[in-house]
Amino acid sequence: MSLPAAIDPCDLSLIEAAAHLREGRLTSTVLTESVLARAAWAQARTNCFLRLDADAALRAASLADERLAAARAAGVDLAATLPLLGVPLAHKDMFVGTGSSAGAAGGLLPSCGSRVREVAALLAAERHASDIAPRPPAATVIARLEAAGAQAIGALNMAEFALGATGHNAAFGDCRNAWQPEFVAGGSSSGSGAAVACRATALSIGSDTGGSVRIPAAANGVLGLKPTYGLLPRTGSMKLSPSIDTLGPIAHCAADLAAVLQIIAGADGGDALASHRVPPDYAAALERGIEGLRIGVPRNHFFDVATPEVRTAMERCLAVLEGAGARIIEVTVPDAAPLAELSRAVVYSEATALHASQLRAAAARYTPQVRLRASTGLAIPGTVYLEALRLRLPLLGRFVREVFDRCDVLHTPTLPIPVPRRDETDVGAGSGLWEILAKLVHCTAPFNYLGLPAIAIPAGLDARGLPLSAQFVARPFAEATLLRVAAVQQRLLPMPRASGSLHAS
Repeated sequence: MSLPAAIDPCDLSLIEAAAHLREGRLTSTVLTESVLARAAWAQARTNCFLRLDADAALRAASLADERLAAARAAGVDLAATLPLLGVPLAHKDMFVGTGSSAGAAGGLLPSCGSRVREVAALLAAERHASDIAPRPPAATVIARLEAAGAQAIGALNMAEFALGATGHNAAFGDCRNAWQPEFVAGGSSSGSGAAVACRATALSIGSDTGGSVRIPAAANGVLGLKPTYGLLPRTGSMKLSPSIDTLGPIAHCAADLAAVLQIIAGADGGDALASHRVPPDYAAALERGIEGLRIGVPRNHFFDVATPEVRTAMERCLAVLEGAGARIIEVTVPDAAPLAELSRAVVYSEATALHASQLRAAAARYTPQVRLRASTGLAIPGTVYLEALRLRLPLLGRFVREVFDRCDVLHTPTLPIPVPRRDETDVGAGSGLWEILAKLVHCTAPFNYLGLPAIAIPAGLDARGLPLSAQFVARPFAEATLLRVAAVQQRLLPMPRASGSLHAS
């Protein structure tokens, strides 16, 4: 028994591919060869990879095939113990161990999108900014995926040190949009968004400090989940702002997000700020639908800068969800504009502190734009930083009471403007650059400061044939509710494939 010849293995979802592998309809070697071919094509189109480890990936695939065959011969079902055995994946190049045939514990140090090579110091900087650890700890989220049987094929492009929302990277070349390469891929998890859209990986783990999972997911027409702050342990990942940083998956479907979240969520003992809450059954939640779910539409802030085309797409989403049984409720949210400014105060203060020793020792190794951003915290008084941290919990409490006592999820655009061009968001693009950059994080950054879970879901195409995206936000640790909404919207408002995809219709 094998897959029909008409089915491209790259078109399978994560959980579909894993099931076919366990049942013997597909081999890891065939799947990996297909993914590597697609990755090479995607790389030429979007520059989404910083490294492809084809030989190591094929060796790992051969070993996975042996284990799969032995399990089938013995009548052993690996669904519970090794649910992702033989599935090739790629992740943002900010995790220790990503892309190594030796596994997370013996893997490679990430580039973090930069040519500054003393990355180990930055990874260990939360202990002491001047300590250079002999080796930072392995990335827990990657180790958990590998323990579930997944294997890495390489590492994906990103904004240098995650300081950028567009996908520009002067060190390794810009990551380009999967639909139309002259447009931005979003950032900072730019390679993750583009590679998933190109189906060069079924899923990718990125990070989100101001929208860095949701923005590239939105720009490339895929799903991106920013979990509640602390749900995913950040051990072995690059730090930008430890008080704000969150990791999150990007994928094509809600079911894949649910399956991976089940694997990687939960405290690990390495990240002191990780939650010890036991994750619920995310996959089971997808079956509940949204009958009676209250969707709040904000009267203020989040639609203030939205273009008419974006507003129309959001209204279409709401109509589809209302038809599926949801209740649409208008709500007034607490003033969200200060939340973005408070988030900036925390992020840039902490980023500058983490980079301070490197900037003193090797400032010239940073690209000019990123060197400026990494130094921004020098202009932020310590009193402002401490006040921003102090206000976080009371503002979160107020937001939850005033919004989520009235609705179950809050609906906004992910991007209130159409996906911008790369040339209009590059260095030297003129006075309009900063206005565009501010609009890119207008709907995302407030929820990083509050630590709330949020998901970006494709919402059709604009007149140029580029993706539009809806964002849904929930109370802390209500990821299962967000995944329910995503599953219903995807079913009733399906997204076409990227226009530049290898087999686009």
